[in-house]
Amino acid sequence: MISNINPTRMELLRLKKRLLLAQRGHRLLKDKRDELMRQLIGMIDEVKTLRLLIEKEFHTILEGFMLAKAKMGPYQTEQALWFPKKKISVDITEKNLMSVKVPIFKKEITGTILPYGFLNTSGEMDISLIKFEKFIESLLILAEKEKTIQLLATEIQETRRRVNALEYRLIPEFEETIKAISMKLTETERSNTIRLMKVKELIRSH
Repeated sequence: MISNINPTRMELLRLKKRLLLAQRGHRLLKDKRDELMRQLIGMIDEVKTLRLLIEKEFHTILEGFMLAKAKMGPYQTEQALWFPKKKISVDITEKNLMSVKVPIFKKEITGTILPYGFLNTSGEMDISLIKFEKFIESLLILAEKEKTIQLLATEIQETRRRVNALEYRLIPEFEETIKAISMKLTETERSNTIRLMKVKELIRSH
């Protein structure tokens, strides 16, 4: 029960309005929490699938590089990759997802992924480097989704805390205080009615 509350009709009306607002906020926060949970579960499933694909891509690329190294020799392989002509940078922006700012990672590429001439290089080297560029794209998508999962989980925790505060503390306090004030007002009205009846009886007796 809320302390230091005057048991008046105006206070009762004010508390009833606050209770309605708290109940409405509680419903909205629960809906938000449930939708965030739905988004989170869906994204976790996506990340699990993406991780498996990335692991498979990585092993394929590694096998390609090992095969190229076996065909070209360690020295020629190292020389072929020594002077990269392609630069990759990441542009980070944000989007709003259920009032949560989540990142968008976008790669920007300049130059060529093949830092060498085709002469005296194996096809496996060329294919592996092209696959590696796509692999970086997959890594960025994974990083984006994993960061989003982290942010959604934090927001869910905060929303759950607010839902619980309303459900188990604030709303019960309002309801208990409203009930107490209503009972007090009823008791006061009853006392006033009895007092009025006694006054009328005294007037009639005289």
